[in-house]
Amino acid sequence: DSVGRWRIAFAPPVAEGRRRHSHQPPSPTPFLLLLNLSLNHLPFVSTLLMASSLTSKSILGSTKPGSSSLSPELRRLSSPAVQISIRTQTKKNLQIQATGSSYGTHFRVSTFGESHGGGVGCIIDGCPPRIPLSESDLQFDLDRRRPGQSRITTPRKETDTCRISSGVSEGMTTGTPIHVFVPNTDQRGLDYSEMSVAYRPSHADATYDMKYGVRSVQGGGRSSARETIGRVAPGALAKKILKQFAGTEILAYVSQVHQVVLPEDLVDHENLTLEQIENNIVRCPNPEYAEKMIAAIDAVRTKGNSVGGVVTCIVRNAPRGLGTPVFDKLEAELAKACMSLPATKGFEFGSGFSGTFLTGLEHNDEFYADENGRIRTKTNRSGGIQGGISNGEIINMRVAFKPTSTIGRKQNTVTRDKKETEMIARGRHDPCVVPRAVPMVEAMVALVLVDQLLAQYAQCHLFPINPELQEPLRTASPVEFEQPQNAAAL
Repeated sequence: DSVGRWRIAFAPPVAEGRRRHSHQPPSPTPFLLLLNLSLNHLPFVSTLLMASSLTSKSILGSTKPGSSSLSPELRRLSSPAVQISIRTQTKKNLQIQATGSSYGTHFRVSTFGESHGGGVGCIIDGCPPRIPLSESDLQFDLDRRRPGQSRITTPRKETDTCRISSGVSEGMTTGTPIHVFVPNTDQRGLDYSEMSVAYRPSHADATYDMKYGVRSVQGGGRSSARETIGRVAPGALAKKILKQFAGTEILAYVSQVHQVVLPEDLVDHENLTLEQIENNIVRCPNPEYAEKMIAAIDAVRTKGNSVGGVVTCIVRNAPRGLGTPVFDKLEAELAKACMSLPATKGFEFGSGFSGTFLTGLEHNDEFYADENGRIRTKTNRSGGIQGGISNGEIINMRVAFKPTSTIGRKQNTVTRDKKETEMIARGRHDPCVVPRAVPMVEAMVALVLVDQLLAQYAQCHLFPINPELQEPLRTASPVEFEQPQNAAAL
């Protein structure tokens, strides 16, 4: 038909009386079948259909081959094998399901909007009901992400004030989809006039054109980091759920800017606080190295250049049992989520690549039972996950971000019609993305964990088989939800 489906009809059975006196063996019986096939079913369809031999049910009946009561077409259908040739038609109304803008299974987030459009936001589906929620709960992390915070971030000025328009009633989530919107108020589309005809080196301009044949010139559209507002807002909600129902804390910080690398032994992950991270504009918990990182960013910022860096993220009090084998291992989900952030180029988990320099005896995390009878590990080179499943230790990971691709330096490039040219990109851009990437990494980690938490309790805690290992969630006290005063002021 007009939408690319085929309809195949088989003849109804012939009355039993027609062959009552026949000495011929019953031939395979045609029967009535209306088969609708769409393009999606092609891998499962064979063009050779075998008629069934239904001799045990006399009510279905059959006829002698060559009976005059059947038309030539029906006699052909009653043969032992029916060869059907299907000729496809061009599908006129091709429907394409958009992909790539949603994440999560049970706690599902869909983002929308572009950097120089009317605004950006998200829809959160699957949030449990009766969670206390207001705009201020989301605004704290949005303020940590917003542009114009300091001299080492983009000078674009946006308040990033969020509005919740559904899914919340009288300060409580209702269990229905939550709509969050942040308007754009400081767009400068004319800054991108040169980029309408030429591609920025290492930016998504060229690949978007290659894929779609069209692109949003102003600010890069969906490839802009402004899209991450739609991640940070639900990430703040996810962190609140994890904190309230599992006592889980997620903290990220800058551990490297260009060639300034913070040694791991200078950060105590057991006692690291948000105040320490938010105590400076680069979000490094060590004041000495924070100053070195700021100086490294200033050095390239004044020259119209950029640098990259690394964000380290830790998860304390992560519930045991999160993650599933084989393809949905927890570290695989975390890697996918973090690597979906703009400008990411690498991901390390636990010992990471340095673990390749160790032997098995050196790398293995030996078990012991602590004073409370809990199974623990003496070391944590596994990074809190073994076999793709969380073991209750601190989860730690590192995400590498490349230097910002849009820079104010002359570079060689090509135009859309493949002519070589030079470009000096204009616009307002971060000389280093990692200070603002900290809440983005926290958000993606939180979205993974809350999605896995809902899956874990749906599958494994309805009928726990080992209560000693499948521990109940630790509910946090209300005091633990208070935001630090000095952090909120930054």
